[in-house]
Amino acid sequence: STMFLVGLSGGIASGKSTVVAVLRELGCAVIDADVIARQVVQPHSKAHQQILQHFGTEILLENGEINREALGNIIFSQPEKRRLLNSITHPEILKEMLKQVLKYFVLGYRYVILDIPLLFETRGLTRFMTYTVLVYCDPPTQLGRLMKRSGLGVAEAEARISSQLPLDEKRKWATHVIDNSGDRESTRRQVLRLHARLEDSLDFLWARLAVGTALAGFGGLVFLLIRHFIS
Repeated sequence: STMFLVGLSGGIASGKSTVVAVLRELGCAVIDADVIARQVVQPHSKAHQQILQHFGTEILLENGEINREALGNIIFSQPEKRRLLNSITHPEILKEMLKQVLKYFVLGYRYVILDIPLLFETRGLTRFMTYTVLVYCDPPTQLGRLMKRSGLGVAEAEARISSQLPLDEKRKWATHVIDNSGDRESTRRQVLRLHARLEDSLDFLWARLAVGTALAGFGGLVFLLIRHFIS
């Protein structure tokens, strides 16, 4: 079933982490693609070895981990290198995300939020989402926040923002928009309203029924196996 998946995305400095923090406070199940992306490239992993083969050992830190800033500088200016890196990491990221989705599904969560920064850029994953949520802020606010957060000049900050799909373009694809242009309290109220809508959505009734049926079937199978080995 794909009914319980909610895709969450935004843009650089749009305030997605603020929204995720509120969702976690509410007890929502959130799968962070960025966290998984760091996990799958740890030393001795399959992706780590492949990255070293293509990008060299110059991108390593002293502890053997990949220097994300050094690697980011390479792929930021070379689109073909970015595509190569994505072809290495994305399959591993998707496998780990699927494991976590199945865990929350079995635990009976009403819905699972997939926090994916490039959800609308890749577009391939959106077809698996019942709803998609965009964390939006107006362009001047986005630029100002990025400059303040990262200490970048105007030209550098604009280059970082322009490397992503514009937020106004992403709005066309989102089923829900959280406008984070204002203060934190305004954003929090919007997240609470969104959470209430998702909790009340009848779409998730079928997900809950599917979970119950699957668990009942699994429990029956375990019972029969136990009887078989005991008898």
